[in-house]
Amino acid sequence: MSYRIPYFELSLSQEERDAVAAVIDDAWLTTGPRVAAFERAFAEALESPELTVLATTNCTASLHLALTALGIGPGDEVICPSLTFVADANAIRQAGATPVFADVCSETEWNIDPADIERKLSARTKAVIVVHYAGYPCRMDAVGAIARAHGLRVIEDACHGPLARHEGRMLGTIGDVGCFSFYSNKNMTTGEGGLLVSTDPAVGERARLMRSHGMSTSAYERFKGHAYGYDVTEVGFNYRMDELRAAIGLVQLAKLSAANRRRRALVERYRALMADRLADLTVPFREASGDYGYHIFPVLLPAGGPSRGEVMAAMAERGVQTSIHYRPIHSFSVYRHHDEPLPVTDAIGERILSLPLYPSLTEEQQAEVVDALRASLLGHYHLCG
Repeated sequence: MSYRIPYFELSLSQEERDAVAAVIDDAWLTTGPRVAAFERAFAEALESPELTVLATTNCTASLHLALTALGIGPGDEVICPSLTFVADANAIRQAGATPVFADVCSETEWNIDPADIERKLSARTKAVIVVHYAGYPCRMDAVGAIARAHGLRVIEDACHGPLARHEGRMLGTIGDVGCFSFYSNKNMTTGEGGLLVSTDPAVGERARLMRSHGMSTSAYERFKGHAYGYDVTEVGFNYRMDELRAAIGLVQLAKLSAANRRRRALVERYRALMADRLADLTVPFREASGDYGYHIFPVLLPAGGPSRGEVMAAMAERGVQTSIHYRPIHSFSVYRHHDEPLPVTDAIGERILSLPLYPSLTEEQQAEVVDALRASLLGHYHLCG
């Protein structure tokens, strides 16, 4: 189906094309100087040049690498939200540990609830993965206090919030490890690709070794004559980023702050349109305003109204594509044996709908989106305004 207003629109320019062409001209495609430059640039963008920053194949690799570098494995439990992409739970399982799902705070705050983290603690709990949903910061002060009290490690899934802040600190730099994604629809992209950030030098160094098979020197170092052999000191993986993706990443990173500002303006515009035309509709994080990620714009469809599938189909007929962020992980077949109580997640899981949001979206298109949503709900739900 062709949509007049797609859910997402990728924006690449001649700069990205030129950056990729330069890599091809240099004839070194695997991990090399551009990856190192991208890591340095990201550390500087996070205002933390002392951090360990490792570019990876994707964020799932970063999450798995983080868990393994932290020494988490069989017999351990890791608490994470169910309202997130399945990669968080999959990475925990891949590390040999068990995911334990915690609820979100409320129908208007879709981040992990620190009080439910405490309820889900056991003697086997070793870490917590928090997800800054839509780029809005979790309650990191409360999460940090719980972690310190119980000797837990904190991993931040900051995929929705590159260069977003919480009380002056960049998301991804508050816990022990931060993980980022550069998938096509993220705030910045390398196509596929991810990043691991560690505030613990020992964890960062272990992750660096494990990213490339546990080898003590890289292929590029040997190619350049800086080393002539290598030892293998860890059982590692091949989670390296390549030069092509790093070249795109350097260009995209330079555009990220401006893109985030545009996203914030679009979110504020959506909120105003909703207040005027769909005042009764629940919009999570409606009052949140700060230097955040504004990655997606979800709404909560009314209970007792048309199903999400009906609304999505009706909007598609009007030329507007929508999406879902997210189907709760515990609703998938492979995770249905997890029986932790998640009343808020269960209450909202079938009613979440994500509307188009990307920097090239126009205000006129936003008005069309909101009008399409209003029309799709008419006849089923009393609307104010």
